[in-house]
Amino acid sequence: MNDNPKKPVDGTPTTESTDEVAGPTASNEDLARAAVDETSEHLGSDIVLLDTRGISSFADFFVIVSGETDRHIESMADDISRRVRAMGVHITHREGSGRGGWVLLDFTGFVVHLFTREQRERYGLEQLWSRATEIVRVQ
Repeated sequence: MNDNPKKPVDGTPTTESTDEVAGPTASNEDLARAAVDETSEHLGSDIVLLDTRGISSFADFFVIVSGETDRHIESMADDISRRVRAMGVHITHREGSGRGGWVLLDFTGFVVHLFTREQRERYGLEQLWSRATEIVRVQ
């Protein structure tokens, strides 16, 4: 057994990966759950994680969240983007704005929908995707 750790040619120390670091190997479900956690920590309400595998051709999971104000929605969107980026995944598309009452974050594999309560009722995504399996609901 070799007790000497390998060092790169330039002499900088290497870091070993641990189970705590999700990295780019995190599953779409892990990433979607991280988005749920982030919105819950930032006081999002009526948070729902839907499994849309088999009924959606563009996303395996939807996260649907209500926010109190336009600033709250924008803040949660930014926080989710940062957290998922730290897990090795970058956002592929963003639409809407807090001022319009909704923001969509597409991470290819899972999509996050942030709404004011009024816009959430208007769009009715939970009814539209009623065949999806509800995995998590945080009131």
